[in-house]
Amino acid sequence: MVARALSHPRFLVIYSAMVTAAFAATVFFGLPRALRGESKTGEFDRIRVHRIDVTEPDGTPRLIIADRAEYPGSFYHGREIERPDRRDSAGMLFINDEGTEDGGLIYGGATSDGKRQSFSHLSFDQYEQDQTVVVGTALFPDGGRMAGFSLSDRPDQSITPEDIAEIEKIKSMPHGDARAAAFAAYQKKHPWGAERASLARSADGSVGLELKDQNGKVRLRLRVGSDGKPAIELLDEKEQVQRSIAIEIAPDKPAH
Repeated sequence: MVARALSHPRFLVIYSAMVTAAFAATVFFGLPRALRGESKTGEFDRIRVHRIDVTEPDGTPRLIIADRAEYPGSFYHGREIERPDRRDSAGMLFINDEGTEDGGLIYGGATSDGKRQSFSHLSFDQYEQDQTVVVGTALFPDGGRMAGFSLSDRPDQSITPEDIAEIEKIKSMPHGDARAAAFAAYQKKHPWGAERASLARSADGSVGLELKDQNGKVRLRLRVGSDGKPAIELLDEKEQVQRSIAIEIAPDKPAH
């Protein structure tokens, strides 16, 4: 009786349809969402997080947005390197196609003992090297202010995790002759390059443009002092002023 029911054409049709539907569902829901035609886009009115890691499909990190407590260390070929000195600011870290740090944005500000202070720093790095373009501003506890833009040359030699560890070790040394000597010895092995140009508002209230040679020595300076007086200075390779041009602006004559 059961065998006859199972072999009935109507049952076979229903059974075949159920098996086909089950197979189709398994294949469809087993595919990636993008291949199923479903969107991964979500819409939210508000998201509250401490850190966002933007990655490529293969997991390579590309952009990290974080608060101060979760701000990352350095990245080298996808591997994060601890940087305890980066726990003083929130911001963003830019990372290149290979998972290596490529620049970033940090900022902060607070009032301590009644004194206000703040800073912002946006930089872009050379490949596997330090920053070559920087935009920054700061307010110091003593009331001094600065803001500026700088361009730098960097060597072709890459900065490796071992280099970072050595620099961090030197930074942890007490300030003094031994620390300065250690930095000098490191720079002989690993040249840092030099700043080539800067446009800045200094803490004394002056504003100026400095153009420098390959050794980072100022050779031309255009400056407007805090008193409003403009000047041009030409300097030698030892940064000694060879010619200074003070520009005197005659007061306007009263109209007749």
